[in-house]
Amino acid sequence: MPLRRSSSVDIESDGCTEAIMLAYGFKTELLVELVNAGLATASIERMVARGRRIQVTRMRITGAGRQALTKLRWP
Repeated sequence: MPLRRSSSVDIESDGCTEAIMLAYGFKTELLVELVNAGLATASIERMVARGRRIQVTRMRITGAGRQALTKLRWP
């Protein structure tokens, strides 16, 4: 089940990169707070993009994060 921050952002169960989160307006400080609170995880992954090896940070919501979202009222 995808998490929705807004009608234009879908975060799939396998997570998304930090760059995508930042592009959709999430602040770095918020992402750090979510990880520190145990509501999300961040992992470094290496991949190839346009023939170049790059390193990305993948963000994933945790079980505790999903549970916290069930308590929120979405517009």
